[in-house]
Amino acid sequence: MNRTKKITKKFMGKAKKANSKLHTANKPKYVSKAERDRLEALEIAGKAIQEID
Repeated sequence: MNRTKKITKKFMGKAKKANSKLHTANKPKYVSKAERDRLEALEIAGKAIQEID
């Protein structure tokens, strides 16, 4: 590899990493099925307690 290609490759690698940090995904964080069931059970239990009061 010649000198300019090495310098360009190094610079482009840094630029690519910086660009990827700026554009993060906007999709929601994954929640497992077991966790969804647990949260739903807690929510139902909370509503039941509020209805009693």
